[in-house]
Amino acid sequence: MGPPDLKRRFEEIYTAHYAEILAYVRRRTASSDDAADALAETFTTAWRRLDDVPDGARARLWLYGVARRVLANGRRAESRRGELVERLGAQLALWTEGTGPVGADDLDGVRVAFGRLKPDDMEVLSLASWEGLSSEEIATVLGCSRGAARLRLHRARKRLAGELSAAGFDLARYGSRAITLTKEKA
Repeated sequence: MGPPDLKRRFEEIYTAHYAEILAYVRRRTASSDDAADALAETFTTAWRRLDDVPDGARARLWLYGVARRVLANGRRAESRRGELVERLGAQLALWTEGTGPVGADDLDGVRVAFGRLKPDDMEVLSLASWEGLSSEEIATVLGCSRGAARLRLHRARKRLAGELSAAGFDLARYGSRAITLTKEKA
């Protein structure tokens, strides 16, 4: 099968099953943006693995399976982000010993601030804080130089501090530790 045949086959699969797969992911996601992302990932996988897509009606079932795995991966990623927020909250609790307890508002502030970051910032902060990777290890994961990884981490930390401030987080209560929330390992 040559490139025009592959393209035509993909277009046929896409046209035949787009609406059903969209409805499937839409019912299982919180927003239309999440559904669009899952749908795009599902059909990207179908394109990459076009030789594996069964013929006829079985293609729909194969696509449902791919969409199910895409959604599961998304839930796992969301869970990891939640765990990171909890870990950051635990760090805050340690830092505030002697300045009073960390309240739910503080944890919510961290959650809101972290959620407002761009995915690239969340990833580099997660690699540093949640995974405990050094900047050299982060560089390997991201496929960039050590200097670039350190710069990305520095900028992500600054943006997190800015988001914490914008979320009403009392940075003064934590001193300079609040600005370096994720600086433990990198």
